[in-house]
Amino acid sequence: MPGFQVERDIPMRLTRQTNYAIRILMYCAANEGNLSRIGEIAQAYTVSELFLFKILQPLVENGFIETVRGRNGGVKLGKPAKDITLFDVVRVTEENFAMAECFENDAADCPLIDSCGLNAALRKALNAFFEVLAQYSIADIVDKRDVRALLGIDTLEPRLAS
Repeated sequence: MPGFQVERDIPMRLTRQTNYAIRILMYCAANEGNLSRIGEIAQAYTVSELFLFKILQPLVENGFIETVRGRNGGVKLGKPAKDITLFDVVRVTEENFAMAECFENDAADCPLIDSCGLNAALRKALNAFFEVLAQYSIADIVDKRDVRALLGIDTLEPRLAS
C-alpha cells in the first residue's frame, strides 16, 4: 500500500487527558521563561481548572512539568520542550494501547491466539504510530505557529520562572 494516506474523517482518538496534557506542555513551552498558572491555561483552552489539575500529576511525576508553590507560583516545563516528544506524553497519559482483545494478557478466549497474523499486523501499526510520535517534540509543534498570540500569552503579565 505505498502512498496510503489516512483521510481526515477516519476517527482515531487519544483520550482527553492526553490531548490536554499536550496542550498544557504547549502552553508552557510558548510561555517559556515565565510561570504559567493553571487558570490561565484553562481559560486559553476553555476547559475547567479542576480537569487540568488532574492531568498535571503524571506530567509532574515524569519530570515534564515543575510546580512552583506560593502566591506567585505556577507551572513551567521540567525539561526543554525539544526534549519532550509526543510519544513521551502519550506513553504516560494513555492507560492502554490494546487495539484488539488479543493484545490483552488474558486473551486466551481466541482459538487463533498463537497462529493469527492480526496481532502482529496491529502491533506493527501501533509501533509505526509510536515512531511518528517520537519524531515530534513539544518544541516542534509550538515553534512553527504563532501559539503565544493564539493562546493570549502576549497579553499576560510575565511571572519569571526561577
